[in-house]
Amino acid sequence: MKQDKKIIPIFFAIDDAYTPFLAVALQSLLDNASSEYQYLIKILHTNVQEEHQNQIKKYERENVNIEFVDLSYYIEKVQDKLYTRDYYTNTTYFRLFLPELYPQYDKVLYLDSDIIVLGDIATLYNTDMGTNLVAAAPDDIIQYHKVFQDYAELVVGVATYKHYFNAGVLLMNLDELRKFKFQEKFLYLLGKVKFSVAQDQDYLNRLCKGRVTLISHDWDVMPYVNSETKPEDIQLIHYNFAYKPWHFEDVTYHEYFWEYAKKTEFYEEILKVREEYTEEQKFQDKEAEKGLVALAIKENSCVGDDRKYGRL
Repeated sequence: MKQDKKIIPIFFAIDDAYTPFLAVALQSLLDNASSEYQYLIKILHTNVQEEHQNQIKKYERENVNIEFVDLSYYIEKVQDKLYTRDYYTNTTYFRLFLPELYPQYDKVLYLDSDIIVLGDIATLYNTDMGTNLVAAAPDDIIQYHKVFQDYAELVVGVATYKHYFNAGVLLMNLDELRKFKFQEKFLYLLGKVKFSVAQDQDYLNRLCKGRVTLISHDWDVMPYVNSETKPEDIQLIHYNFAYKPWHFEDVTYHEYFWEYAKKTEFYEEILKVREEYTEEQKFQDKEAEKGLVALAIKENSCVGDDRKYGRL
């Protein structure tokens, strides 16, 4: 008797405007995914119109199931506590509620929608986490910027900035997160501390510190810096921060994005987005980057470096 295929649950979180970029991410993910698995893809949202949902559902196939999950009812419970800035929306917090929302799963993948997957996503899912809470790659923006290194250690409280991870490509051990009472601790911390630089990512790093499996940089390559990763080793590109190939023409690794964008029915729409992105909007993106650095400096100045005296 033929055994059922192993299930890989994958979560995304978007608002309606991000549907075209989700389509590109899915195109790349499924083009490079092993046919030996069953992929359950859940799109968390609060406002994706039915037409867009139907367009994304076209990616379903024999071993791929896609479901849109409206979390409006759930997010309303903590709406007034969630802090966002710049281009962020409340969808960025959805991943933090997965352990309680999906008790039927012991392990899931959470992926941002501004990605291109070049490797077999099953390889990432099959990472051995042991009893760690999450598996993720070190965040490039932190690793190459002294201000953010200090922020990670002084404000967020990780032991070393080298262990501060990016939460846009996240393997989550839901079983251990439930045992840890992660959501209860997150909601408590949310009421006591406001992390304003990386928001939900800061909370994840603070709560999960010491129980993180660091994965290869190859699975979260960012255009923020000149990556040392060889092109043939890249497994996943993450166009995080303001480095979007649909806004700027000179973004590193842009050619991978457009390769898969051309395969989607959103290609012309995405081209239009780039063409209509104004110089004023580009300027505001650069100002937002400067503002983030200034915010981190301000946060850093509010805490003392107690490490040299020994922590209590």
